[in-house]
Amino acid sequence: DLTAEMLASGSWENASFKKYNFAAAGKPIESGYFHPLLKVRTEIRQIFFEMGFEEMPTNRFVESGFWNFDALFQPQQHPARDLHDTFYVSSPAEALTLPEDYVEKVKAVHEVGGYGSIGYRYKWALAEAKKNLLRTHTTAVSSRMLKAVAEEPVFRPRKFFSIDRVFRNEDMDQTHLCEFHQIEGMVIDRNLCLGDMIGLCANFFEKIGITQLKFKPAYNPYTEPSMEIFGFHPGLGKWVEIGHSGIFRPEML
Repeated sequence: DLTAEMLASGSWENASFKKYNFAAAGKPIESGYFHPLLKVRTEIRQIFFEMGFEEMPTNRFVESGFWNFDALFQPQQHPARDLHDTFYVSSPAEALTLPEDYVEKVKAVHEVGGYGSIGYRYKWALAEAKKNLLRTHTTAVSSRMLKAVAEEPVFRPRKFFSIDRVFRNEDMDQTHLCEFHQIEGMVIDRNLCLGDMIGLCANFFEKIGITQLKFKPAYNPYTEPSMEIFGFHPGLGKWVEIGHSGIFRPEML
């Protein structure tokens, strides 16, 4: 083989070389690898498909406060709606349209309650609901899908999932970023119970290699009961929070 040393010394002029085969195949170039985040996302999507879920459209990075918070029975005074937790959009600052009939139902539930609830007992403001923001969770996608399913002429059991970016006004450190991916799934059917949800979560996490789980009671404005999910990490030797779960409250359905 011709080397840099031979070129530098001039010894190549008296060396014998085999004929170059221009028809020979070159060494295959390795390329086209998945980004680690895209690889994980692809694997999770496949698991959901195997479990019979449908994927929800997640192309609305900018969402109104109505779908991100109000439709989820999250009060307008909730700390998550403050500037230090949520990125608000300056232009356009407000949503152009909201479904008027649904807005009135959401307003009534917030102000006076319904479906066994007394509501939050405050003056609900449309201007607050119309504010545009970068969605803080993919449950904003779920709230739109729930309304769409409710408007179908015939009820049928459904299972949906979404995987996409969400945005939080966080102080960035080793465990917090201003932008991250959220995985969400929901099952729509009659006569479901907490045991169904625990079994579904256990089945999902088993498919990604997490078999030791703990469920801890928690609070969430739009689910009751609500639970935090912890998985045991053998490498760290401790329990790590890996998710949240719950059954949607009647007030938001």
